[in-house]
Formats: sequence, structure tokens, C-alpha cells
Amino acid sequence: MNALKAVDGGVTAPRGFLAAGVAAGIKPDSTKRDCALIVSEAPAAVAGVFTTNVMKAPPVAWNQEVCRHGKARVVLINSGNANACTGKRGEQDARAMAELVAHATETPLGEVCICSTGVIGVPLPMANVERGVKACAASLSIEGSRYAAEAIMTTDTVPKERAVEVPLVSGTVRIGAIAKGSGMIAPNMATMIAVITTDATLEPGPLDDALRRAVGVSFNRICVDNDMSTSDTVLCFANGRSGLAPLQPGSPDLDTFERALTGLCQDLAQALVRDGEGATKFVEIEVSGTASDEEAGCIARAIGQSQLCKTAFFGGDPNWGRFACAAGYAGVAFDPDRLAIWLDDLLVAHGGRAAEYEEHDAVAVMTRPEFRVRVEVGDGPGNAVFWTSDLSHDYVSINADYRS
Repeated sequence: MNALKAVDGGVTAPRGFLAAGVAAGIKPDSTKRDCALIVSEAPAAVAGVFTTNVMKAPPVAWNQEVCRHGKARVVLINSGNANACTGKRGEQDARAMAELVAHATETPLGEVCICSTGVIGVPLPMANVERGVKACAASLSIEGSRYAAEAIMTTDTVPKERAVEVPLVSGTVRIGAIAKGSGMIAPNMATMIAVITTDATLEPGPLDDALRRAVGVSFNRICVDNDMSTSDTVLCFANGRSGLAPLQPGSPDLDTFERALTGLCQDLAQALVRDGEGATKFVEIEVSGTASDEEAGCIARAIGQSQLCKTAFFGGDPNWGRFACAAGYAGVAFDPDRLAIWLDDLLVAHGGRAAEYEEHDAVAVMTRPEFRVRVEVGDGPGNAVFWTSDLSHDYVSINADYRS
């Protein structure tokens, strides 16, 4: 993200996109926005990455079918209700929801995506959904991204939207996004919802490849807890309104675009962790020295998802033995005598045992709101980064009465 120009506008920063967010009463006893609509004014390629949870919600199955055809212009997202574990009615409601959007936006049904997030196991209040669709369609605007970002929030405390301008050899394109996610974050795909828009021109295949690689090192590298939801969805729409030629596989321009897309996704992924339920710490886990990046990712994930490590983060306790333990059970072979661990730049373990350091220096690092745990297990080329939060008392409180 450092080399890119940040711009305002979120999903409507790229040319040819409109958005809206309204309160439709889908969230019980609430006047908060809970229905968002994003529309491309031109035909668009679409790609998606979705939850691997067997109990996937009907909207996920709907979107997977849309993405198989590679074309879509519209996405509606409701919060407050996940339409998951709702049986045949849930499937019927998902289709009815898409039909409402198709009619309101004059879009072919097969080019409509839908997402639902919130409480699991409760049927959608379809009268409210219909009201939300109509209100969104009537209020679409180029200023609507912020309202859409607010409308998709559940336990999030702040809306999350980003946009960047990307200079290519052939001209300039923009990429914009909104995302939600605060709990149920233990990705394989990521436990969240994100919509990404771009005015670049891409065919569905290259767009899908770029999105999957970007998700692999962003939304699939974060953790707030150890739960993966039924509704995880990342959708990316490319409408070509930049007027530039299609980005071709192997071209410098596509490489530049993909780096920008990845940077944007990583920025949003980190924003989700920073807004994690009850989180007081943001921790970057970096692992190096493995035989492959995949192995490094396994170790980083094990540390980042460990409840004992996360409670140590919360307490500011430099108990590096927990990090070593998690590395050891990650399923990656390495020589324990080569293990080294740093807290920021402070070496706390070397040769698989304690290094010489002052405890108060380690505590000083661990009590910062943001810090890095760096683990080295050898001299292999593998490297990976994972972002996690601490586990606080507030996380328990938030989830103990989530439906209340």
C-alpha cells in the first residue's frame, strides 16, 4: 500500500460504481443501517472466494454459481441475519432476495450476487429485506460507499473501506473495497465479507487467479478467534470503465494490478484484526527459515490462533515458551536447537532456549498496543506473516450475549 495513492470513495472510487446503505429493520430493535447495495453501471467480470465450511449459507451457494459464469453487476448485502442453517426456506429466501434485487435494478437474475451476515439459524424477515432493496435502489449514489460499509457491520465498531489509484503502463485504474468482520475470524477463506470493485478490464479467469492469490496472503492470514463462519465471502467486480485494454496474464500491468489488489486486501485484513471483538492488541507473527512459505504459514497460524498465546498477548506476559510450543505442534519439521524468537527487536530465545535479556524489556514490548513476534527455525527460504489479536475478557462478554 505504501507505493499506491490512497483515494476517497471506497467501492465507488472506481469509475462506474454506485452504492447505498439503509436501515430496513433486519437487525431486531435497531435503527442501524443493515442493507447495502453496490451496482456496476456497466457489465462486469466477477470472481469470488468463499467459506469452506460445510454448513455454508444459501447466499454462498448462490454466489458460487454466479461466479462460475464469471459475470455480475450487482451485490446486495444484509446484516443482522446470516440466512444460514435455515433449510429449504433459506434457499427459497436467497433466490427471492436475488429476484427482488434483479427487479429493482433491472439486472438479469444470473448477474446478481447476495450476501447475508449475522445470527445463524433464524429465517430472513423477507418483508424487511424487500423494503431494504427498494430503499437502496432509490438511494444509489457515487457517495454511497460509506453507507454501504456501515450497513454490513455486525459487531464491528467502525466501518471499513479503502480505495487506491494504481498507475499502469497503459494508464491509471482504481480499486475500491468495503469489508466487515470482527468475530468468527479464523480464516480458511476468511471469516468475513468483502466487496472489491475496480474499473480495470479483466477477463473472469485472470481476475479469479489474482483474487485467490491476494486472499491467500491477506484474509487467509488473520485470526481473532478460532471460528470460521457459514457466510465468508470475498467478491471482486471489474467493469472496465477505465477504458484501458484488458490486463493480460504475464503482462507487467497485470502484475502491478495484482500487487495493488493484494496490498488493499492486506490493509483491510489488518483492519479487521484491529477491530476484533474485545481486542486490545494487534500482533504480527513472522516466521522464516522453513523449507517453504506454506510451512512458514502453518507455524505462524499455529501461534496466531493459540488461545494460550493470545491470552499472553492480552496480559502482556512475555511467555515465549508458548510461542515455541505452538511452533512445535504446527505439523512442520524443524530442528528445535535452531529455534530463535524475537519480540520486536528483542531476542528472547536462541538455540531453542532462553536468550539473555531483561524481563522488563520484554514486558515493555508485550504491553504495546502493536508489536511483532518473529520466529526463525532454520535457514530455508520459507517466510510468512500472520496477523492476530489478543483474547480479552470483553471477547467473552460480547459473545456470551450475542443474540441479546
